[in-house]
Amino acid sequence: MKLNKILLTASILFGGLCASAQEEVTEYVFQPYWYGQAQFGAQETLGEGAFDILAGPNAQLAGGYQFTPIFGARVSVNSWRSRATSKLTFKEESGLRDMRYKWHWTYIAPSIEATFNMTNLFGGYNPKRLVDVNLFAGIGINVAWKNNEANAVNKQMQGLFPEIELGKNENGDLIHEGLGQIVPNHDGYNMLGYVWDGTHTRFTGRFGFDVNFNITERLQIGLEANANILNDHYNSKKAGNADWYFNTLVGVKYAFGPRYSTRTRVIEPEVPCEPQIIEKIVEKIVEVPVQVEEKKQEASVFRRDVFFKINKTIVTQQEMTKVAAVAEYLNAHPNAKVTITGYADKGTGSKAINLRLSAKRAEVVAEALRTKFNIPASRMIVKSMGDLEDQPYPDPVQNRVAICIAE
Repeated sequence: MKLNKILLTASILFGGLCASAQEEVTEYVFQPYWYGQAQFGAQETLGEGAFDILAGPNAQLAGGYQFTPIFGARVSVNSWRSRATSKLTFKEESGLRDMRYKWHWTYIAPSIEATFNMTNLFGGYNPKRLVDVNLFAGIGINVAWKNNEANAVNKQMQGLFPEIELGKNENGDLIHEGLGQIVPNHDGYNMLGYVWDGTHTRFTGRFGFDVNFNITERLQIGLEANANILNDHYNSKKAGNADWYFNTLVGVKYAFGPRYSTRTRVIEPEVPCEPQIIEKIVEKIVEVPVQVEEKKQEASVFRRDVFFKINKTIVTQQEMTKVAAVAEYLNAHPNAKVTITGYADKGTGSKAINLRLSAKRAEVVAEALRTKFNIPASRMIVKSMGDLEDQPYPDPVQNRVAICIAE
């Protein structure tokens, strides 16, 4: 009787020590949100001139939705002014003379883009970090008008050389047949016949990146750089390849709602408490065979839960000890098999993403058993449950898990 009391006291003390090893951590849970952006900056149109000649003002308004910590979409409207230039060199009696022509026009360019948060992708979700880096790419249209200056330049060139013919010398220069003058083809680009008037709409492709700095939980300031590609003749000249313009913008980004919430999660100790060891000692002392048999039946089912970080499928070093425990059990029980079931937190991501995520979690645990611990694939059953309503834990954060049950 005294021995039983001593063992019972030891069991209580052991349980208390196990409880004290638990740790509570606060975890950030992503919430989808809408946002708006207002930006101002400069544009550089690719062409045959210095930066100061081809630079012009630029502005952009955008609105978007962040679906997950990584993936989002936005609609942007970029507008203001594009510029172009051309230099014409011709012969006079006094020698060569250069003439530089410049013109600009107005445009508006709406587009739709997919966005990718690279900081969350590689560093995990943390809304408290100072900087976020995003990549984006999309398509749109460019509606351009007020090309009056280009048409005026074109008429002036035609007035200077009204009798130009398309004859060329051995260097590829145009030859003015009336005066015998050599006229380089506008820095190698031909304007005559390619200038446009009125309003023109062209398809555009866009890609770029932005860097945002968190000021408050909803407000960010940022820098954006984007490149835009259009078909030839956008600048009223023939280049034989696509035309480009580049925008550099600074501005603000505001979230119209909370971007995250917080949850407290209890982290279990790395080495789990197993009071049944003490129970076995008691059983041996009191020698109750029926209880021993019951404990053997309980021990015939072995379970370990391998937890993952948000949107991750990498088994951490701490969680790998649980995989090792599963392998040790399987090696000790040659007839046992293990069922590995992957889950995902239904509080984040879409159902399709979560199904792939849960499947990958189960697969990486199975792969670790095969490659690190030499467990045959024939002894494993791999399943994925995604973010189904019937999840193993009441706390969604703990459902980022692969549950291993061996029997």
